[in-house]
Amino acid sequence: MSLTHYACTHCGGWILWFDTQEPLYCANCMDVRNALPNEAFSYIHIDQAKGNYKTYHRKHNDQFYEFWTEPQLGLGSHGWLILHPQGNIAYEAAPFYDQESLQFTQSLGGIKYLAASHPHGYGALWQLQEAFDPMLMIHKDDLQHTKAFKVTQPMDDHLELNGNFIFDRLGGHYDGQTSLYVKDQQLFFIGDALKIEFENEKPVALSCHKGFHYSIPLTLEELKKYIEIFSRYDFQSVITPFELGHPIDQQTAVLLFKHLIEIGPHTQPVPIHTLKEKYVRKSTTTI
Repeated sequence: MSLTHYACTHCGGWILWFDTQEPLYCANCMDVRNALPNEAFSYIHIDQAKGNYKTYHRKHNDQFYEFWTEPQLGLGSHGWLILHPQGNIAYEAAPFYDQESLQFTQSLGGIKYLAASHPHGYGALWQLQEAFDPMLMIHKDDLQHTKAFKVTQPMDDHLELNGNFIFDRLGGHYDGQTSLYVKDQQLFFIGDALKIEFENEKPVALSCHKGFHYSIPLTLEELKKYIEIFSRYDFQSVITPFELGHPIDQQTAVLLFKHLIEIGPHTQPVPIHTLKEKYVRKSTTTI
C-alpha cells in the first residue's frame, strides 16, 4: 500500500500515512504542548494543498530570506533561508512550498543543510528534503516526532558547521529543542524558547513556556539552561518559527529568564520595559 503526506489543518504538521485513508489522529495535537481541535481532526492531502495554498517570501538582506504560506495552514510556521558560500542552510519550514517557491530557492543555490528547532517549526521539511536532498539535522531527543521525513544527521547537544552555524540543545519546551546561531550575521534562531508580544510591529512583552496552550511553565533548571545558551552569543534579534523579533538582544532575553527564576516560573507575558527598569534599578543600587 502506497504512502502519502497529509497536513493536519489544526496545527499544520505533516503526517506520512496510507494513501487510501486519512490518518487516525495528529501526534502533534495529541501532545500536551498543543491544544486539541475544537471538534475533530481534519486533514488536507498534498494534492489538495497544491491548489489551495501559495508560498510567499521576503528578503531581509542579501543572505537572509523568510518564507510563509497563505492562507495560513495550521499554526502558520515560517521558514528561513540563510545563504552561505559553503552551502545554504534552511532552518524551520513554512507549512507548504509551491513550485514557484522551490524554483526560487533553487535559483539562490538550493539547500545543502536543513534543520529545525522542534516539531512546531517542522512545517513542510519533507518537501524541502524531496526537492533538494540536503543533510537533514534534528536533535536526537526529538527523533520520535520526525516520521514525515528522514533525519540524515541526528544532532548531539552541540554542533558547529562550517565555522559559522552553531547548534545548541536548549531543551525546555521540547527535550530536543535546538537553537541555531549564525555567526557572520549574528542571527539567533531560538525555537519557541521565547513567545513575543507585538504592538505596532514592535516587541513589547516576552514570555516562555513548556506548554503554551495549557500554560505549563518551565522548571528552574530549564530556565538556567536557557540562560547558559543565550549568554554564549552576541545578537540583536531573535527568530522563532513564526517571526523575527527585533530588537530583542541577549540582555533582554536573559533578564526574562532571571526574572522568572527570582519570582517563580510562570507563562504570563512580562513587559520588556518592566524588565529593563528592574535591571536599571538594580544596577544603580549596586553602583
